[in-house]
Amino acid sequence: MTGRSARAKAPGRRPGARFRGLILHAIVIVLGAFIVVPIVYGVLGGFKDNAQLTANPFGLPSPWVFSNYTDLFVSSSFWRPLGNSVLIGVSTTLLVVSVSALAAFVFARFAFRGRELIFTLFSVGLMFPFAVAILPLFILLRTFGLLDNPLGVILPQAAFGLPVTIIVLRTFFRSIPREVEEAATLDGCTAYGFFWRILLPMARPALATVSVLAIVASWNNFMLPLVVFNDPDLWTIPVGVQQFQGQYSDDTARVLAYVVLAMLPALGFYSIAERHLIGGLAAGATKG
Repeated sequence: MTGRSARAKAPGRRPGARFRGLILHAIVIVLGAFIVVPIVYGVLGGFKDNAQLTANPFGLPSPWVFSNYTDLFVSSSFWRPLGNSVLIGVSTTLLVVSVSALAAFVFARFAFRGRELIFTLFSVGLMFPFAVAILPLFILLRTFGLLDNPLGVILPQAAFGLPVTIIVLRTFFRSIPREVEEAATLDGCTAYGFFWRILLPMARPALATVSVLAIVASWNNFMLPLVVFNDPDLWTIPVGVQQFQGQYSDDTARVLAYVVLAMLPALGFYSIAERHLIGGLAAGATKG
């Protein structure tokens, strides 16, 4: 009787489940449209001139104006900020990941007095807005002579990236069974050897996740480079976009082309690292 009633109720739940599935698909499509439509508009707008943007903003270019993109490929106003962003992003990522990995290893595998208190202080950093610290940070950088210096951006970015990176890595490190560490110790492996030879290779998904988060945050950072850099040769991509827009405010098509090219490196990097990013987040969520 119970089996019959269960089979009788099962078909009754299917329309509701299908309806919820349709609603979820509709929400995903709408959210995707909010992301894809502006990108497509920017890409196509870069192949137009201002007259086409005014007369036919959402149509295909006719004729296609390739010079908006080709001129930027030979312009230092694009390549110099791109190189600066790559240098600062890679340096920030290497610094924050290396320091956070060591700190997370200590928080995850060692027991000492005040450990949770210190970890809580790092966690509090997640609730500290960057904009609140910009004035004292500017004074501090000026005192140490780090204005118009890439280190003036790299070091603060790494400092603000420590909390989330430590939290993610600590969660993953704590998921590694103690038996693995005990077996390594019996084989004569020191704590540093266990960290370097065993723990880090096992934590590649988590390391990839925090690396993606760090480099994307650095790439999109606008306020700090704007405050630190007065020299145009040190501008990063976000500052370069803002300055280019001010310089060519009457040429919207050229500005759209610049914005599209500025997005490509970050989109390309994210598309390559997407699998590692999602895998690392899922691993941290399930193992933590």
